[in-house]
Order: sequence, then C-alpha cells, then structure tokens
Amino acid sequence: MENNGLKYDSQEIQVLEGLEGVRKRPSMYIGSTDVHGLHHLLYEVLDNAIDEAMAGACKNIEVIIGKDSSVTVTDDGRGIPVDIVPKVNLPGLEVVLTRLHAGAKFGSSAYKVSGGLHGVGVSVVNALSRRLEATVWVNGRTYFQAFSRGKPLGPMEEGEETDRSGTRIKFFPDPEIFETLSFDPEVIKQKMEELAFLNRGVCLKFIDERTGERKEFLYEGGIVSFIEQLNREKQPLHEVIYVSGSQDSVFVEAALQYNAGFSEEVLSFANSIRTTEGGTHLSGFRAALTRSLNEWARKNGMLKNGDQPFTGEDVREGLVAIISVRLVDPQFEGQTKTKLGNSQVKGIAEAIVAEGLEEYLESHPSEARKIVQKVVLAMHAREAARKARELTRRKSALELSPLPGKLADCSERDPAKSEIFIVEGDSAGGSAKQGRDRSFQAILPLRGKILNVEKTNLNKILSNEEIKAIITSLGCGIGDEFDPNRLRYHKVILMTDADVDGSHIRTLLLTFFYRHMCGLIKEGFVYIAQPPLYGIKTTKEVQYFHSDQELQAFLKNSPKSYEIQRFKGLGEMNPEQLWETTMNPATRTIIRVTLEDAQRAEEIFTVLMGDKVEPRKEFIAAHAHEVRNLDI
Repeated sequence: MENNGLKYDSQEIQVLEGLEGVRKRPSMYIGSTDVHGLHHLLYEVLDNAIDEAMAGACKNIEVIIGKDSSVTVTDDGRGIPVDIVPKVNLPGLEVVLTRLHAGAKFGSSAYKVSGGLHGVGVSVVNALSRRLEATVWVNGRTYFQAFSRGKPLGPMEEGEETDRSGTRIKFFPDPEIFETLSFDPEVIKQKMEELAFLNRGVCLKFIDERTGERKEFLYEGGIVSFIEQLNREKQPLHEVIYVSGSQDSVFVEAALQYNAGFSEEVLSFANSIRTTEGGTHLSGFRAALTRSLNEWARKNGMLKNGDQPFTGEDVREGLVAIISVRLVDPQFEGQTKTKLGNSQVKGIAEAIVAEGLEEYLESHPSEARKIVQKVVLAMHAREAARKARELTRRKSALELSPLPGKLADCSERDPAKSEIFIVEGDSAGGSAKQGRDRSFQAILPLRGKILNVEKTNLNKILSNEEIKAIITSLGCGIGDEFDPNRLRYHKVILMTDADVDGSHIRTLLLTFFYRHMCGLIKEGFVYIAQPPLYGIKTTKEVQYFHSDQELQAFLKNSPKSYEIQRFKGLGEMNPEQLWETTMNPATRTIIRVTLEDAQRAEEIFTVLMGDKVEPRKEFIAAHAHEVRNLDI
C-alpha cells in the first residue's frame, strides 16, 4: 500500500523482542499505574493515529470513552498492515500488537516523522488491557482480531469488502493493573485540542458516552490559533508572529506573541509530542529570540553602547510562544518523551527562528518597538528585583541569617525527611504548630491572601511579606537563582480551609508556584492537604468525611442519628483533630500537584482574576450549577 509515495506494508515491520515483563513492571513502560498511566494508554494509541496524520495519510481521528471503561480510537489512515511478516510468519497486525519493539518506525521509509517508536506503545497497551479489539480497513477488505492481556484470542479474521481505510483500536484497561479505570474528559480534551493545533486541517472528535458530551477540534490556523487561544484572556501587544522553515530534514515552526502581563508561557513539541522538559529545539528558539531582540534594539538605538544586553529572562516576560519541530529519528530522553536530545536541532531551530524574527522586526518597526520597550522595562525590573532578592536569598549555615519569625521549623535537617505546611491564617497556624510532629514538620502560617502574581512583576512580588516568607523558608531561591537542590523540605504542603476562600488562597499559591517555582512542581515536591469537611462521633470513634458525597453515602448505609460537626475552617479543629485528619502521615490524604493540575488552576485563575470581565461571566454561568453548599 502506498500514500504520498510512502510505502507501508508488513515488509516495513521489524521484530526486536517479545512482550515479557510488561505486565510485571508496567511502570517501566507507562510511568505509573495511577490515572496518569491510564491516560498514557490512550495517548499511545492516539499518537499512532497522529503519526498517520503527519505522514499525510489521515484527516479524521475519533476518540470514544465508553460507559464500560473502554476507549475506542479510530482513524482514516492507511491501516495497520495485515500481510505476513516473513521472519515470524504472522500477520503484521498480530505482530505489532503482541511484540515489543515491533513496528514500521525502526529505520523504515513508511514514516518520515513520527512521535516515537510507537510499535512499543500499542503492544504495551495490548499487554495492559483485559481485552483489546483491532479492526483494520485496508486493501479493500475489513480485518479483525481480538486479544486478552496481550495474547490473541484467535487468528486474524478477514471480513467484508470496504472502500474505507484506517484503523480502529478498542481497549479495556486491566483492573488488575490500574488503580482507577476512570478517564478524565478534561485532560483528554486538552490533549486532543493540542494535537489539533499542531496538525492543522486534521479533525479530532471526542465523544464521552458516559455523559453524552461531544466535541470537535479542527484548526486551520495551526499554532497561530494555538497562540491566540493561550492569550485570549490577556492583552496582546501585537499580532501573532509566525516563522517556519526546513533544513536537513528538520521542519521548524514557531509562533509567538507578547502580552501586557509578566509571566512566560512557552510550549515546545517534537513530532506532536509535548516536551515538557524542553530540549534542543527550545534552547535554539530561546537563543534566537534573545539574539534577535538585542540586535534590533542596538541597531535602532534602544540599547546604547556600553549598555548590558538583554538576558533570556528579560525577553521572556509576557511572552507566549510555541516551538514545534518535526524530524526523522527523534531522540527523546526517557520513556515518556519529555525532552528532545537531538544535538543538531538546536542550531537548525536557532537559524530558522532568528531569520524569521529578524525579517518580521525589520518589516514591522512599530510592533518591534512595542516588544523591545517591554523588554527594556523587564530589564530594569530585573535589576530592581536582583537587589530585593538579596533579602530573600537562602543563606548558608555560616551566615547564620534567621528564617522568618513566623516559621516554626523542624529539627530534621535532611530535606528528604522534612515537610512544611503552608497554612492559611494565624488561628489554623496555631493549631498546626501544636498538633505537628516538630521533629520533621515545619509550619508557615500566612496572613490572608497572598499577592496575585499574575498581575505584577518580580520586583513587586519580592516586596510582598508573605511571599518573602515562603521564598526564605523554602530556601531554593527564585528567578535566575532558583535551584531545587537547595529546597529545605521535599514535601511542600498547601493547607487551606475547605471553603471558597480556602480554594481562592490555594489557587493563588498554586499560581505563584507554577509561575515562579515550577521546578518544585516538576520534581513532585508540592502537595495539597485534604482537611475534612465533616466529623461524626460514634460510640467507638470519630469518623471524618472530605465531601458531601462521602457523608451522604455513609448516612445512607447507616440510618442512625449522629451528631455531625461541620468544619468551616482549619481553625475550628483542635490540634489533636488536625493531626489525626490532615497532618499524620499514617492517616492523612495529601494530593501531589502535577504540572497539568497547576497549569489548569492557573488558566482558571486568569479567567477569574484577570482584567477581562466577559470570560469571568461566561465561566460563572457555565459552572454555577456545580455549586451546592456555598460558604461565604
């Protein structure tokens, strides 16, 4: 079979090894067996369909979340090959689904670019599914084969004639492997929308049979539309700048736009895979941006002789950008593909982005001046922040500089064994200090709401007493002095009231960490405490419940009259209750904050606390029905 001159049949499939060990050590292949690993199964199948799109062979992809915890991914690509693979004398479909490292992406010409070695991925999905059904439309016929936990339930069957082409994979994640079988529609939609932006003209449809929700993603504007969406709640300073080019079989495209804010949001992708840790393509983009703006500023008199050049930190303030590359044989660091390592891509990306940027700046002097004026202000603010930062920088043991007076530190000095609770309010802070285990638990009480960091620069942020206390207590610095290796506690736990105000304060804190200490989230050091909403005293013990749903389920199954205590705030719990419910490692529940959690919280915060009124009205109208008991 051929499409756009790309041959794709079973001769392209190479077999490297079997599926042994996948079920014994699933985390080696999908990262974890929690909800993130569950979604990784879907992404592996979805990425196969996207590879077909990048090969020019697919225009439509559909994802269905079933009521029975199944996922179905259908594409109109070329279809998995079904002819016999000579070395093993089996159909290509069975080989791809049952052999690890079997696929058409190992040095063949079937795929000029792909998201990675996805012959690995789809076989792993099969191994970790209690059932998988594969339907292929190819060569005018329909083919079908079913599997259970990686093993065929029978030979591949040939069915009716058809004029369509493509692949449908339906899988049921194995409850023996996964902690949960509940897919999050918001996470999936975000992923699909991202892929639609990166693959202009490809239509991705999402259907959730559990709720009846249907959504379609199709963006002819590609990453330009992506930038417009990212900046939709902000105040852009100019039109979106788009550059693209190819060199040595590497295609580079970038889009960027500055806004009136102070935060940076740069997303990088390689072959449509989100590289959350960046890599050589991002390094090239940043180098090109800094160099181009410095050159234009000097040429046009906005930087004088003797002035220090703009730094990377200066040119990133208020920047929203996408850098996307496509290349043959991408070298990703780690199984989950979070960092691009191909060394030659840095120079290629830098050259293509610099050329496109310089051309834009020369032909749009008014827009260029707006951008450079913002960078100049950022440079001045950086100098002021550097002086303010001296006051909050973590001191060494020899300097004997005191930690914040409000911090109740722990005696443990090993960060891996230490944790700090950032607590809302002096009252709750007092209970926490009395109830804690002072050997390894530190308490930092905050007074009221911290500064909205989304609306101010680093200089003003460092002047805020509550934020200064956080920075000094954690000891890892901020800005260009940030170093997660100096963190004094490896569990940073946000503990706020279980009400509207508490949620607001928690979101402010998450926005601060996401924008200025994102490395702590990436390393998995930030957590959210889960204080209970209710306590019920029975004859033997007190039982605690974290939601109305939990309480109602208990009352439904236990029709007795109980004395129910509603905790409106942490300060209403005595030290013993706070320890037992929220702080004791043996009995508490804490939630680790992921980058996705923080990013989504920050996006909602931008809507709720930004300058634009209309998006806030739309959000409140859309979500008002979800509010049950509102404590004001």
